[in-house]
This record gives sequence, C-alpha cells and structure tokens, in this order.
Amino acid sequence: MNGNEFGRLFRMTTYGESHGEAMGCTVSGVPAGVELSEEEIQTDLDRRKPGQSMITTSRGEPDKVKINSGLQDGYTTGTPIGMVIQNKDARSGKYEPFITAPRPSHGDYTYSAKFGTRNWGGGGRSSARETVNWVAAGGVAKAVLAQSDYDVTIKAHVCQIGDVEAGPVTFEDMLEHSEANEVRCADPDAAEKMRDVADRYQKEGDSIGGAIYFECRGVPPGLGAPRFDSFPSRLAQAMYSIPAVNDFEYGIGRAARTTAGSEYNEDWEFDADGDPVPVGNDHGGIQGGITTGQPIYGEVSWHPPVSIPKTQETVDWETGERKEITVTGRHDPVLPPRAVPVVEAMLYCTVLDFMLLGGRINPDRLDDRPGEYDTAYHPSSPQNDPEDAGTHAKTVDED
Repeated sequence: MNGNEFGRLFRMTTYGESHGEAMGCTVSGVPAGVELSEEEIQTDLDRRKPGQSMITTSRGEPDKVKINSGLQDGYTTGTPIGMVIQNKDARSGKYEPFITAPRPSHGDYTYSAKFGTRNWGGGGRSSARETVNWVAAGGVAKAVLAQSDYDVTIKAHVCQIGDVEAGPVTFEDMLEHSEANEVRCADPDAAEKMRDVADRYQKEGDSIGGAIYFECRGVPPGLGAPRFDSFPSRLAQAMYSIPAVNDFEYGIGRAARTTAGSEYNEDWEFDADGDPVPVGNDHGGIQGGITTGQPIYGEVSWHPPVSIPKTQETVDWETGERKEITVTGRHDPVLPPRAVPVVEAMLYCTVLDFMLLGGRINPDRLDDRPGEYDTAYHPSSPQNDPEDAGTHAKTVDED
C-alpha cells in the first residue's frame, strides 16, 4: 500500500488501523537541537482525542503518545523520531455485519476491491483515527518552527456547521476564543447556534457537514517550487488527505470565478523596510505558486459523517442479498470541531517542509553550526564529572 508518507524533507510516515493494536508514525528530517517532549505533543493530541463533549464520539481513547527514538536528553538528535499511540478502547464486534456488506459512502467496498482484503474493524486504515499520527507529527513541526528564527503562528477555527456561519473574526479572536467552546468557533454567538445544530442532527440519528477557516502568519516570502511543488498544490494535497474533506480553497477562493481581473489584481507598494508588498491579500499570501510573505488563509469543507444510525440499504456480495443495515457505534455527528488540530498540524508540516526545502532552516541542525560538536545540547560524559569518582577515566599522563 502506497500513500503513507507526506513531505519531502520533513517526512511523516504513518501506520495503524482504527481498531488495531496501535497507531504510530516516524518523522524524518527533523533538525538536531530542537527541545522536544511528549508533554507538548500531548497538548494537541488532547484537542483531537475522542470523548471531549457530547458532540464527539464517546470512544474512550487517552491517545497518550510515546516517543521511542530520535531524542537524547530532551533534544532531537537529527535521526528519525518514532512515536506510538496505543489503541485502548477498540470494539470491532459491531462492524462484523459489514465485512461483506459495505456501509454506504464508506471505504469498505473500495478497500476490498483494491486489495482483496481489508482490516474491517472501525474502518481500519480508512478511519479518521489515523489522523492522530498527523497531529503528533504536527506537534514536532510546531516545536521546530517555534524554536527557529521565524515567528510562524498558525490557527484555525470552525467557521460553519450546517447553515450556521460564523461572523467576521480576527486572527487574535481565533487565538483567544476558538478553544473556549466545544465547537471551536471563534465567534461565541455562532458557536452556540452551531452546537444546537449538531445536537439536533445527533438526536435525529443523522449528521451534518461543516467548514474550517485557517490562517498562517509569519511565513516568509519565496516558498514554493512551481509547477508541481507549488505551495498551493502541496497545501491542497495536505488538506484533501484529511478524511471526509470535500473542498479546499485559499484566498478569495470560489469568489474568484465571478471577480473581474481589475478587481482581483493587487497593486504593489513598499513596506517599512523598503520591500515590495501587495496592496491587499485576495491571493491568500500566494502568487505564482510562491508565498508573498502575507498571511496565508483559506477554508476547508467536510461532508457530513457517513456513519449514522438511520436504517440504510446495502448488498452482501457473499450471500447475494440486499440488506437493511443500521450503523451503530460511537461516531461524531459533525467533524470540524475535532478536525481543527488536524488542519493546524498539516499546515505546520507543510510550512516546515517548505522552510527546509527553501534553505530557511538548516535540515541537519537548528543552530545552523555544521561541523561544531561542542553544543549546549550535546550529551556530557558522566566520566568527566569530578564528583563521580567511580566512573572517572584516567588521562594518559595521570599516575
């Protein structure tokens, strides 16, 4: 099975199934000298994990991450970082009716048709549970960027659920308010209405779609390699990889189809440092497939969760029968609230990968001091500790 790796220099390779023993990932291309801990990665995993509220699945997963390679004394060593997250609350029995009778609009049939087999518990590899790996990798990317010379800040919030849309919010509003409610919407009034919508669909045994707005600040100009490695093409790949995403746009997005060129074009002026800067940012921080240095922003849309308890029809290819099925289990009635940290993680991974590719960050070591071994983060030998006589090594000229 191909397609389990994302990135060029900062590469995330993942494994695991929804109801398998564990989820995990290997992150390569992390510079040495980055201070990193399981606790800071856990912060974002806790934002994604199930069971946070009544509008998320009740599956009881602690999602505790274990870093098992790539660190020495709390600093990255430049070697691959391995992370594993155990599955603790898998219940595959409820999925037995769908082994040969695929659920509507799931990956059941397509995985079986492709491979001739599949891990059917909880949807296996096609489950959004796999995004726990992405959030872990995004936590690593965030730490690298936070300790670099660049002030990159990324935030997302739920801007729509059903027919309820958030009002205009600033980047500061997103930072301050998006985590203050279960919906993760930076508009408190809209958040209450969104929660009501989610509750209504959940009580009806149904689900509803929604959308997330994102913004990246501090991304320098000049990132991206047209044609096929342009910044928007890689960003679109990152967003469309998220399960249930149906639409992605950046800048003014779909509004561009009814916008005249004279309105869309943005004049140039000099900024305070004497560098050219566009007047306005309808392009969403990207022109010619390359970043301008302006904020990168856009929206991602999700279709409604397809696991719903309403009675539906399918066919069983083993018996040749038409069947009525009810998808029971623990499922979200709406996806964007838990997808916010996933979107942010993929943005961090994408931005860092371009920063490494563009030479803005040294891919070997964060301090950009190649050839220097005497660093603050290099481990010290306990034998050199004068207070530790038991392990003291004698020098060649010592009696």
